[in-house]
Amino acid sequence: MRFLATLLTFITLSMNISFALPYQANAKTARIPAGTKLSLELLQTVDTMACQEGDSFNLMLLNDQKVADKVVLPAGSVIRGSIQKVKMAKRLSRGAVLYLDFDHVVTPTGRQLPISLSVYGMQTVTYDGGIYRTLGYGQALQNNWTKTCDIVKISTNFGRKSGNVLPGSQFITTPICALGGAIGGFGYLFGDSIIDLFRKGEEVTLIKGSNLDVILAQPIDVPIS
Repeated sequence: MRFLATLLTFITLSMNISFALPYQANAKTARIPAGTKLSLELLQTVDTMACQEGDSFNLMLLNDQKVADKVVLPAGSVIRGSIQKVKMAKRLSRGAVLYLDFDHVVTPTGRQLPISLSVYGMQTVTYDGGIYRTLGYGQALQNNWTKTCDIVKISTNFGRKSGNVLPGSQFITTPICALGGAIGGFGYLFGDSIIDLFRKGEEVTLIKGSNLDVILAQPIDVPIS
């Protein structure tokens, strides 16, 4: 009986191998290498105010992916993803952070292939790939200082242009306007910096139809006929 069972097992394995070999021999794939840049379009809005971990979303490929001058992933292919994690906005101007996970791409033949993508080209991306709008109080202070400098510049330029009405009067209007701009600017800096201590940071909203640039983190082998 033991010999019979061993014989049957051997025959079954042999049949499985014989059925599998023709499929493997005939299978052809085209490799899209890691580092390839893709342009995607969001097919629905993703918002940290509304989304939760695990929520799914879809994107559409905007540029044909070619291998040896042959299109293996055409524009219009759908890439599916999900919300990996959301860090909610908090006080001290700490904004929300959105982490996206790209699951798979649907090939023209309907096959679903795992895909690993990373967002690039955005200035508001954390070191670990999270998308944000404001990081915290330090960034808020920096933004306030930039606005203060802009107020002083605008006021100074206004004084300089006003002085063109009468020859030589710009030597009076320019410093007066510059001083007024400095007082107003520093008033804004102080006041808004106090408010930023209690203000929540910005939410992250990726609007439907907006473009997202990503890079292929791992190569993908696409079956071709």
